[in-house]
Amino acid sequence: MGQTIRLGIAGLGTVGVGVIKIIRREAAMLTARTGAQITISAISARTRDKDRGVPLKDYAWEDDPVALATRDDVDVFVELMGGSDGPAKAATEAALNAGKDVVTANKAMLAVHGQALAELAESKGCVIRYEAAVAGGIPVIKSLIEGLAGNDITRVMGVMNGTCNYILTRMESAGLPYETVFEEANQLGYLEADPELDVGGIDAGHKLAILASAAFGTQVAFDAMELEGIGRLTIDDIRAAGDMGYRIKLLGVARMTGRGLEQRMSPCLVPATSPLGQLEGGTNMVVLEGNAVDQIVLRGPGAGEGPTASAVMADVCDIARGLRLPVFGQPANTLQAATPAKSVTPAAYYLRMTLLDKPGALAKIATVLGESGISINRMRQYDHDGENAPVLIVTHSTARDALDRALEAMEKTGVIVTAPVAIRIEEV
Repeated sequence: MGQTIRLGIAGLGTVGVGVIKIIRREAAMLTARTGAQITISAISARTRDKDRGVPLKDYAWEDDPVALATRDDVDVFVELMGGSDGPAKAATEAALNAGKDVVTANKAMLAVHGQALAELAESKGCVIRYEAAVAGGIPVIKSLIEGLAGNDITRVMGVMNGTCNYILTRMESAGLPYETVFEEANQLGYLEADPELDVGGIDAGHKLAILASAAFGTQVAFDAMELEGIGRLTIDDIRAAGDMGYRIKLLGVARMTGRGLEQRMSPCLVPATSPLGQLEGGTNMVVLEGNAVDQIVLRGPGAGEGPTASAVMADVCDIARGLRLPVFGQPANTLQAATPAKSVTPAAYYLRMTLLDKPGALAKIATVLGESGISINRMRQYDHDGENAPVLIVTHSTARDALDRALEAMEKTGVIVTAPVAIRIEEV
């Protein structure tokens, strides 16, 4: 038997417990696959006496995760606490400064501090592995950095928040309004303590920022991302999209353009027959496109004890095998500070608005669109609600800045009752 890899695990929530279960259950298999004995030296969590359903008496306990990260009998620090700053960041930095490798599931920390942490790790000869930070059990980081290393990546796209996908598919299947399904998801424990991290697109945005860095050789730039959550969507949007052969997804898209790096996380319409359109419930999907491979689609569970712990252990096994790669696929000091770019790729858009039910109202909207250089593909007017008329318009392909000018002009027509909702139609 070869070397022993000793872990220090900080954070004993769902994922931490899942990691301990795998190590206890699959010890022989892990050794056979890595040539190393993978053990746990010490653990840390906020509460010591909580019953977590797995034996912990064999492991030393540290109240302070920083102390855990710097123990002499810890080779790899496994950070599963979460949070962009605070104990997670302090303990990660302490581990790297002590010459320890790090495995983390912390997308927020990497999205905010990824460049600085990568530079620190590489200056100390350490690695940071983070497969579990993006899309749960889907091996998307490994696919992007290793499997597609010979490709010039052209686009990264995906559904990366299972809670939002659950809400949207549940609204559609049950015909329920957003508020009802939001509360249902909350009661089921699907939402973060701060729900805006999920429904506001922040959690998924963190993941997209990490993928964009690895895909395009840029410094992580979460603060430059266009973010829009799902809170404005209604059951009418869901139904109208279905009538036209589309489904609505909270979709992340990143691509490098002539103007710079485009990163957006927002609701989009996708063809119902596409892989993304067929995605149900809490499942995640990431689409990677490269100049040599064309397109690959990765689908699987985006969260949960088993899938996320599986991703953590994949990273631990790679370290045990001696695989040592730069954090984002190339040396941190070669990552470029990308110029943020608004979405300039033309696309069709779905527009929903409520107009005053009076002669000429719809004509004014059509005129505004025409004057902005936007042509109408389809238009529907639904049952009137008293003096108001709900209207749905699908445009032909147009630039977003032209659409924004049109939406601003619509507000000045005097016939708009509610601000228009505009949703991009993404061809995939």
